[in-house]
Amino acid sequence: MGEEASFSNKNVAASTTIGSSVIPIINRLQDIFSPVDGELSKISLPQVAVVGSQSSGKSSVLEALVGRDFLPRGCDICTRRPLALMLVNRPRNPGDDGREWAEFRHLPGKRFFDFTKVRQEIMAETNKEAGSNRGVSEKQIGLKISSPNVLNMTLVDLPGITKVPVGDQPTDIEARIRKMIMAYIRQENCIILAVSPANSDLATSDALQMAREADPTGSRTIGVITKLDIMDRGTNACNFLLGKVVPLRLGYVGVVNRSQEDINKNRSMQDALAYEKNFFRDHPVYNGLSDRCGIPQLAKKLNQILEQHIRMVLPGLKSELHSRLNAVAKELQKYGDVMESKAEKETMLLNILTKYCEAFSAMVDGRSQEISTKELSGGARIRYIFQSIFVKTLEEVDPCQDLTDEDIRTAIQNATGPRNALFVPEVPFEVLVRRQIARLLDPCLQCLRFVYDELIKMSHACAVTELQRFPVLRRHLDDVMGKFIRDSVRPAERMIDSLIEIEMDYINSSNPNFVGGKKAVEVAMQQLKSSQVTDGTDGEKGTLSEIGQRFRLTSQLFLSFSLNFLGILELSGNSSSRTWVFPIIFGGKVQAGESPASRSPHETLHNVEQLPSTIQLTEPPSILGPLEMTEQEAVEILVTKLLLQSYYDVVRKNVQDLVPKSIMHFLVNFNMIFIFKIHFFKSMLYVGMNSSLALIQRFIFPLLMC
Repeated sequence: MGEEASFSNKNVAASTTIGSSVIPIINRLQDIFSPVDGELSKISLPQVAVVGSQSSGKSSVLEALVGRDFLPRGCDICTRRPLALMLVNRPRNPGDDGREWAEFRHLPGKRFFDFTKVRQEIMAETNKEAGSNRGVSEKQIGLKISSPNVLNMTLVDLPGITKVPVGDQPTDIEARIRKMIMAYIRQENCIILAVSPANSDLATSDALQMAREADPTGSRTIGVITKLDIMDRGTNACNFLLGKVVPLRLGYVGVVNRSQEDINKNRSMQDALAYEKNFFRDHPVYNGLSDRCGIPQLAKKLNQILEQHIRMVLPGLKSELHSRLNAVAKELQKYGDVMESKAEKETMLLNILTKYCEAFSAMVDGRSQEISTKELSGGARIRYIFQSIFVKTLEEVDPCQDLTDEDIRTAIQNATGPRNALFVPEVPFEVLVRRQIARLLDPCLQCLRFVYDELIKMSHACAVTELQRFPVLRRHLDDVMGKFIRDSVRPAERMIDSLIEIEMDYINSSNPNFVGGKKAVEVAMQQLKSSQVTDGTDGEKGTLSEIGQRFRLTSQLFLSFSLNFLGILELSGNSSSRTWVFPIIFGGKVQAGESPASRSPHETLHNVEQLPSTIQLTEPPSILGPLEMTEQEAVEILVTKLLLQSYYDVVRKNVQDLVPKSIMHFLVNFNMIFIFKIHFFKSMLYVGMNSSLALIQRFIFPLLMC
């Protein structure tokens, strides 16, 4: 045993100079970056990732490299959390007793000299994060081992690739473990140690397949073939060790593991190394491959490759660290000097409020020094909302879009009651136009909401460097500004509601821009005449032509009747006996002085008795619709549409003008007044008032909350 120990020490001593200059630098960087979250934790440092299927012998290889039993062992899944193992070669000094010790990242300063307790701590930390029933976690465990018998290197023991979930493992355990492994081995700074057992088909090794996926060229993959001593008799792994089956640039190393029986019998690592040496020395095939076999050769190869890899990536790593350092230094410089006195804190607070107000005002007014050339920002976005979204949307709305001819015809007939309409009734026009005006309320409120969102975005985007130093103050300032803007929305909503209600409450048919009834009838006549041009000469088009002729005749009569109503309407006799004279329109005339009421009841009854039989009327249905459309009704519908379109345009122009003005007055400009008040109180504090923090809290922040 002593001879084997000296054998190991000689190998280590012969290689202590290898990587002694650069690997410790990476180890120190690992110590620095490990407890840090954020950008620094994303820097990829050179390391060796150990990949293999479950029970492939990964843990045995790591323990052989360390020379200690410290990893959880068993026939089931053992590695359930990534273990970052940092091996630090500690040269022997006169005052050093040479004892090996371990230290966990989560227990800084606590050294473990008993490696049995190291195993227990690994199991306890694994159960804490992944549970005690074979669960798996991505959270890493950090372990440093300092020994004069190891070479400098950093390895990450990853969970073994498993196929069938057991215990608390999810059904997609294989996919999760593969994803975890790929997150490590895809990094260009990572050396892949692909472990494959010799007693399985090496050509289909999971470790080699994943290594090939992450490293197609094989330039950073080392193959390790374990359990060479238990291969079938008459077979060997010579072709794999020589790279003839699955070529790898960094080659292969074959090792002999301790069996589970050796572990149960507490067979020492020194005895295992001696057995491995004798096996390769006495084997007729492997004795000629001494540079590719054995744990000492694997340790030396890993150390050399890692050292070469570090030297290769060190310039780029150094450049990246300097870049991150400069970025952090600039960020730190933005935070300014440390403030000690109360007066300095108060002055800083006032300066922050001043710069915030100036930045917000400049962003709204377009006076910002950081004007973008790529997109609209600040007040320009508000103008875009008014002109390109709100105004254009209202112009594209057709007030008659949701009204069919039957709807208008039904409304007209309901407005006339039991009598026939002499003119186009005003009631259906007013009812329909109010309904269309009410539709304008939603787009107006949406426009208000868009402007509110833009003001909130501007308040969050105010680039005040000093606010980055005080995130709590930034949150409070955003909350206060947001509350003030929300409070400004309410009066703007009330104003917009009032504008729409005003338009609905009084239909001003005397508006000079309104087409009016006479003009609407003339336009309707012109449209009917123009429609006749498209009539054809065939049978179907001839029928349409006849309908057009009737429309023209009826329209002319309707226009003549409308323009000369007072002349056509004649009253005969005194006020108690009036005669309606409409011979052309209604097809007949009642003689003056004659009425059905003047006939005697006996005469009427006599006429009824002469009827041959009683005529029964069909009861009207519960829901009635208009009868077949007449020519006069067609003209009335067309006139009503023209009136609706004309008055809607009048209201639309009013809304397009007044709604943006209301939003600017109650929302945008009101917030600018709020900013001015902050400036006013700030100047008062600078001029002569007691600038204490209590005074700021008394005047400024209540103002912010108003």
